[in-house]
Amino acid sequence: MAFCLAGLLVLASGCGLTSGSPMVDDVSPGSIGQGEPLKGADLTVTSKSFTENLILGAMMGIAFEAAGAQVLDRTGIQGSIGGREAIRKGDADAMYEYTGTAWITYQGNSEPLTDPVKQWEAVRDADVRNGVTWLPQSRLNNTYALAMNRANQEKYGTRTLSEVAELSRSDPRAVSLCVESEFANRADGLPGMEKAYGMKVPANRVTQMDTGIIYTQAAKGSCTYGEVFTTDGRIKSMHLVVMADDRKFFPNYNAAPVINSKTFEKWPAIAEVIDPVTAKLDNAVAQELNARVDVAGEDPHQVALDWMKAEGLVK
Repeated sequence: MAFCLAGLLVLASGCGLTSGSPMVDDVSPGSIGQGEPLKGADLTVTSKSFTENLILGAMMGIAFEAAGAQVLDRTGIQGSIGGREAIRKGDADAMYEYTGTAWITYQGNSEPLTDPVKQWEAVRDADVRNGVTWLPQSRLNNTYALAMNRANQEKYGTRTLSEVAELSRSDPRAVSLCVESEFANRADGLPGMEKAYGMKVPANRVTQMDTGIIYTQAAKGSCTYGEVFTTDGRIKSMHLVVMADDRKFFPNYNAAPVINSKTFEKWPAIAEVIDPVTAKLDNAVAQELNARVDVAGEDPHQVALDWMKAEGLVK
């Protein structure tokens, strides 16, 4: 479906990008941007519309500002395809993308690569022909997981998906799942997980519901395990315990900067500016910052700016 939202920067089939807003943060170089290597550059930053990607898009724009660039903010594109096409076509210059999304959704592969570095190398190499340049990825891996509340964790003692599978065999009534409908039917979701771990949860022990409700129900213990995203701020705020994917079944969704290749040829200093930011990103950072938006109700751009100043990246 195509969207054109008035006043927002949305790209979809037939819509194009509407005019964004200039970033006007009062920032100067900290540990990044020394010497203003991007002075004279006019760069457009975009992102998807969910919390984490809005924060990452803001970080990127702030980094470019500190390095001397004039930055146009076109963050908040609905869905994944819009931002991707904006970078590919040159309607935007840079964003944070996820390796698994590129490999499976954009590049049409059905089997993810279990090694995160090889996954990143594969999408990087494949995207050369698409005019998209991938810079080094972060440790932030926003993938699927199962999580439970602390009371159930103490009761059943599971910490890995292999242990969940064993529990499903030894005590089938102990295992109940709350999942999204998409996860319930995706090959890289519940069916594939069950196959990979040798578990079979009866249909009457699986309840499909909206994402937000899953976290609440798992926290209450209404279901033993809930499907979560590993960087979601509600994991921390609701004191959920994430089960380790010890067989590395779920795809890697590591966040990495993607740059329009022509832009990168003109401004190769983009790498030295954004790489130190990327290097600081991991799941713990993402959970904390996402919670400030989704739980505490703060503004994603301000959250990004506060973090970058606290880390000494900018002043």
